[in-house]
Amino acid sequence: MASPEPAAPAIPAPVPPDAPPAAADAVVPTQPEAIPAAPSARAPRARTTPSFARVPSAGGSAGNRRVWRKPAAIAALALLLALQLVLADRAQLAASARWRPLVATLCGAFRCSVPPWREPAAIALLHRDVRPHPTLPGVLHVSATFRNDARWPQPWPALLLTLSDVDGRSVGARAFVPREYLDGAPTHGGLASGQSATVAMDIIEPAPRIVAFTFDFQ
Repeated sequence: MASPEPAAPAIPAPVPPDAPPAAADAVVPTQPEAIPAAPSARAPRARTTPSFARVPSAGGSAGNRRVWRKPAAIAALALLLALQLVLADRAQLAASARWRPLVATLCGAFRCSVPPWREPAAIALLHRDVRPHPTLPGVLHVSATFRNDARWPQPWPALLLTLSDVDGRSVGARAFVPREYLDGAPTHGGLASGQSATVAMDIIEPAPRIVAFTFDFQ
């Protein structure tokens, strides 16, 4: 008995070009396709506010304050130190015509005392006279008129009187304090700026033949 011959392999029928591929013959992509995300609500578009209409944030103001705080503190401390130096040296500074107005203003605000202004060279002698007393022998009557030409009031000065004889020799000199030529203590603090005063006193003649005299202020 003859063995059956093996069946010849089936030849696939030709596939038309426009026919869809079979399920078994579909090509599996090697890369997974991207899965589209679900649609979400779009955020509203921010509106741009003009720079001149923007309100400064609290953080920016605090930063500016911190930036200026240190220089302001340094300036305040420097001013306080300068004020203390001026008040500590007010006696010396008040003797200067340049610094006295500042010292007087500060002491007026802080209620401190200002030393009196002393400028004997600014006292102008307007009139002077030395003559024998009309009723008392050996006594000289001295009179003088002077004015304070200083910028500020100053205390009554000491009056220095020097007497000379006919030969030009100094025979006597003495500085008279205000209570001596005013015949008592001054009734007010001193001479105001531009104020004039006339004083008179009697002194014992130190030597005969007094012919010259000079006045100075101290």
